[in-house]
Amino acid sequence: MTTVEPRRFPVAVESAVFAGRLMTLWRRNPLVPLQSALFPTILLIVYYLLVSRSMMRLTGSDSLDTVVSMCALAGGMSGSVAAALSIPVERENGLMARFWVMPVHRASALTGTLLAEAVRTVVATVVIVAVGMLLGMRFHGGLAAAVVFVTIPVLWVTVYATVVIVIALRCRSVAMLTWMNGVSLGAVFASAGVAPLELFPAWIRPVVHHQPMSATIEAMQDLARGGVAVQPLVSTLAWIASLGVVAGILVMRGYRTAVRSG
Repeated sequence: MTTVEPRRFPVAVESAVFAGRLMTLWRRNPLVPLQSALFPTILLIVYYLLVSRSMMRLTGSDSLDTVVSMCALAGGMSGSVAAALSIPVERENGLMARFWVMPVHRASALTGTLLAEAVRTVVATVVIVAVGMLLGMRFHGGLAAAVVFVTIPVLWVTVYATVVIVIALRCRSVAMLTWMNGVSLGAVFASAGVAPLELFPAWIRPVVHHQPMSATIEAMQDLARGGVAVQPLVSTLAWIASLGVVAGILVMRGYRTAVRSG
C-alpha cells in the first residue's frame, strides 16, 4: 500500500495564499484600510488647511513633506493594530490551531500576515503621497528617492506588525492592543517631525531626539527634498533590523505556544 503525500508548495506561494485571505477579510470589514489610508489622508488634509500657515511662520517652511512622512508611518502602524484585533479571536476559536496542523509550512501563516501588512502599507503610503503631491509636495530627488521614501514605512510597519502580533498572541482581550495604538501614534507625533527639536521642553528633548521615529521622519524628509541624510537613514535601518530580529524570534515562539494552548 502506497501513501500519497500531499502536494507541497513553496513557502512564498503559501504565504501569498494566507495574505490573500487577510486582504479578503479587510475588503469585507474595512476597518484596517480605513485606519491605514483614510484616517492619515484626512489628517494630512486637515493639517494643510489649518496648520501649514502657522508652521510656515514658525519654521519658514510648510513642512508638507514631513507631515506626509508622519501620516504614512502613523497610518501604517495604526492599521497594524486594527489588523491584530482578530488574532485573539482566531486563537480562541481554534482557527490558528487548524492552520498549524494543515499540510503547509508552519511559518506561512505568519509570513502571509506580514506580506499582507507590507502590501497594505505600500498602497496606503502611495495614496498618502499622491494626496501630498496634489497639495504641493514634490520629490526633488527623483524616482529613486520616491521609491526609498515609500519603502521606509513598509519596512517599519512590517516590523511593528510583528511586535503587535507578539502582544496579540499573549493577551486575552483587545484592551492591550488599543493601548498599542496610542503608543504608535504618540511615537510618531512626539518626534522631531512635529516641530524643531529646540521648541520642545529641555527635559524631553533627549527622548524626542533619540526615539526611532525622529530619525525615520528626518530621513524621509531629506529624501523628499533631494538629499540623503546618512546618519538618520542608518539609524532608521539599525532600529528596523534590531527590532525585527528580536520581534521575529519572539513571534515564532509566541505563535507556537498560542496554537498549542489554544
